[in-house]
Amino acid sequence: MVKYEIHESGTGEEVPVYRDDTGRTHALHSLIDPRKEAKRLIDTVENEGFLIFLGLGGGFFIEEALKREGTCIVIIIEYDNDAISKLLTLKDYSKIISDKRCLLLVDLGRNEITEKIINLYKPVLHSGIRVLPLRPRVAQNPDDFINAISAVEEAIERVKTDYSVQAHFGKKWFSNIINNLKFSYRTMQNLPVIQKAAVIAAGPSLNFQIKEVKKRVNDFFLIATDTSLPRLLSEEIIPDAIISIDCQQVSSHHFMAGIPKSSLLFIDLLSPPLLSTLSENIYFFSGGHPLTRYISSLDKNIFELDTSGGNVTFAGISLAEYLGAEEIVVYGADFSYPHGVTYAKGTYVYPYFESRQNRFSPIEAQCSAFLYRTPLEKKYNDAGNWYYETASMKFYREKLEEKSAIFQAKLIPAAGEGARINVRENSYNRITQSSRRAQRDFDIKQFMENYIEALKKIEHDLNANNLILSTILPLAAFIKKQHPELNSRELLINTVRHCLKKI
Repeated sequence: MVKYEIHESGTGEEVPVYRDDTGRTHALHSLIDPRKEAKRLIDTVENEGFLIFLGLGGGFFIEEALKREGTCIVIIIEYDNDAISKLLTLKDYSKIISDKRCLLLVDLGRNEITEKIINLYKPVLHSGIRVLPLRPRVAQNPDDFINAISAVEEAIERVKTDYSVQAHFGKKWFSNIINNLKFSYRTMQNLPVIQKAAVIAAGPSLNFQIKEVKKRVNDFFLIATDTSLPRLLSEEIIPDAIISIDCQQVSSHHFMAGIPKSSLLFIDLLSPPLLSTLSENIYFFSGGHPLTRYISSLDKNIFELDTSGGNVTFAGISLAEYLGAEEIVVYGADFSYPHGVTYAKGTYVYPYFESRQNRFSPIEAQCSAFLYRTPLEKKYNDAGNWYYETASMKFYREKLEEKSAIFQAKLIPAAGEGARINVRENSYNRITQSSRRAQRDFDIKQFMENYIEALKKIEHDLNANNLILSTILPLAAFIKKQHPELNSRELLINTVRHCLKKI
């Protein structure tokens, strides 16, 4: 255990000092003028509004950061709970502890730190992020703080990826959600209850796995991803359900052959409104968008589904789990390009390329351009088959593998020619889902009126309602990309006005 004591600086400040095993003392701050030292450090901070301090120390750096106008959130990472408890009795930290912008994390694991930062860091509001180490403190527990730095880096990378997607699709998402609300009254109230499910993805391995699917079609509740639907219909296989999460209009290409009347259509509220008109058997759900989450919290007829895997196969598996499946078989989930092939035969991409081909751009050239549009890494699976893997594909696979450890169902990936899915063991703890949801008492018109009023309040007071504010941040990311010169206040005002105009 670290032993702290207090020494007085030349300017009369209380400076924490720790005594090592040899009896030597080590001051955590300057013993001459710790506040001048703190100001010198904080003056190096530019536009970063999210500050992470490695070590609490005497709190001089943190107090100086809180004086700064652009500081939005301060995270303090510490280790050794007993030592920190002792330190808090030796010195008055009330200025830090009472500030709502501050959060002290003690003895958290790497994953916990990563998730905490991901949940708190909003690039649109906080601009940059900066890590500020208290070097004498870091030297006491170097391994712990190295892990903390790695956790922060991982969080930044994940937020960066998510933010880039928001900046690209934020406007389309908001538009689709608002337009879909007028169709949401049609969402069905009774969810099917199932025991065994098959989720059909559209990877190239489906070309030979389709025979097994046809043989076993009556053994399970068959969920088709929108991408795989055309191939299944070409084999006269009628899925029990179809799921779609893509907000882009191009996703309608998957449904050009129509939707079987008996198939249930599960679509995210941010899907293209056109899909809402293609079937009478519609179930709307909320994925990860904060506005759809907010709506589902008020409208119990719209359920929440885990789409954090970032792809429709992951969402399909989450749906099977939500409906109560105890066993889920997955076909066509290659998460790679086996032998350089992108999709199974019969999927929309081939007729799409055929319709665009000419003498200068044959279908082979278009397929090749599609394949090589992102960096590829050539790999081999256990059976010796080679495949290409992209960073996105690897992320999708690893997210599914991570999720498999906490699934409430047994996940069985069918053997394929692409990247192997390493399913992790879990205890299959069942949580029974209700097959019938609450009767609908959600008034769409009233919701929109209340939402408009809440947005108007934000326009005049940016701290009016953090929950409502979160619903427009993806759109704000899009507007920020178009107008990088806007400061945070101008950006949010512009975003609110765009929302009101769209509504």
